[in-house]
Amino acid sequence: MAEPMSGGPAAPKPDNKRALWALILGIVGIVCCPIAAPFALFMGRKEVQAIDAGMGAKENRGMALAGFILGIIGVVFLVLWLLWFLLFGGMAVIGGMSGMSQGSY
Repeated sequence: MAEPMSGGPAAPKPDNKRALWALILGIVGIVCCPIAAPFALFMGRKEVQAIDAGMGAKENRGMALAGFILGIIGVVFLVLWLLWFLLFGGMAVIGGMSGMSQGSY
């Protein structure tokens, strides 16, 4: 007589969308909206830590890591953009103000 199969159906894998969101925010942070990059960095780092601790699906680690790395790159772009804006934007304002005070309009 054949023995019955032990155990029930396999447990469903946890539905974890944070790794996907980290990846999406990382891409958006680099392509068009740099303010999304810090969120990608934060979410990606937290998700990689959760997966390493065994609280997330190991299949999502690549997406979470990619989101984390894209978040780092996006934050660098954001900082460079802010420096450029503040430096050259401030210079333009100062130049405009100095030109106005000399009566050259």
